[in-house]
Amino acid sequence: MNNTITKTEFSFPGQKSLYKGKVRDVYNIGDELMVMVVSDRISAFDVVLPKGIPYKGQVLNQIAAKFLDATADIVPNWKIAVPDPMVTVGRFCNPFPVEMIIRGYLTGSSWRTYKKGAREICGVPIPDGMKEHQAFPEPIVTPTTKAQEGAHDEDISAEEIIRQELVSEEDYILLDKYTRELFQRGSEIAAEMGLILVDTKYEFGKVGDQIYLIDEIHTPDSSRYFYREGYEERQENDEQQKQLSKEFVREWLMGQGFMGQEGQEIPFMSDEFVNTVSERYIELYENITGDKFVKADVSNVLDRVEKNINDFLAGNQ
Repeated sequence: MNNTITKTEFSFPGQKSLYKGKVRDVYNIGDELMVMVVSDRISAFDVVLPKGIPYKGQVLNQIAAKFLDATADIVPNWKIAVPDPMVTVGRFCNPFPVEMIIRGYLTGSSWRTYKKGAREICGVPIPDGMKEHQAFPEPIVTPTTKAQEGAHDEDISAEEIIRQELVSEEDYILLDKYTRELFQRGSEIAAEMGLILVDTKYEFGKVGDQIYLIDEIHTPDSSRYFYREGYEERQENDEQQKQLSKEFVREWLMGQGFMGQEGQEIPFMSDEFVNTVSERYIELYENITGDKFVKADVSNVLDRVEKNINDFLAGNQ
């Protein structure tokens, strides 16, 4: 457990700022490069849990890198290089203040909202009579605001995004188009691996007039996957779907009476539970990529990460 990264405090040549997200520490190098360190932190219900998950950062970073490459023909993305298993270096982009969430199935938070009687999410109507984990007639885009540190993301409609001038109408049309095309590509890749891409989120930014896909893509932190085999039978029998995502962490927390609400205490995470989470992340990596996961040397993980970033920056001056 001591060889996880839960915090970084690096100082790189040309560094202007450091942004700490729930999972990622992002270093701005001269308003030209972004150095993203994908930590082993894990969050649920917008709360960062107290223990790091071994190899989680490596899993997320390597899945994202693979899928950024696999979708670069749809929309340009920010990635330039992966100098370390836990690090991506990319273009400095000005991010849009919204996350583009796309859902192919009624599950997770959308199901919890639907079960309470809502028949509209982010201005998108949802048919009556749907079951949990059922496919929508076609995927729906349900954006959220991009929360500042310590705040919660909030659902928002496309109309409201444009009305509040968070994104121009011209840009939003493109974001919606890219979101649907990326989800289609991700669904096709998942199907080849015997999986269903259930829902995911994308973030975008701009350099000048050019829109770029930024951050992560199709990872278990940003996405939910079902196993395709047995999906129909489980639906017919009203059984829970077998899934690869961090929903099982949320379910564990809810079972312990925690949903991130004020006054609730984060449950104790045993080493056994933490290792189980790690194994699930590695399982998803191998299932979604088709590659064997090779554990990086984590004996001096912070030193390794810092050296690899410095070597990359020195070679790009």
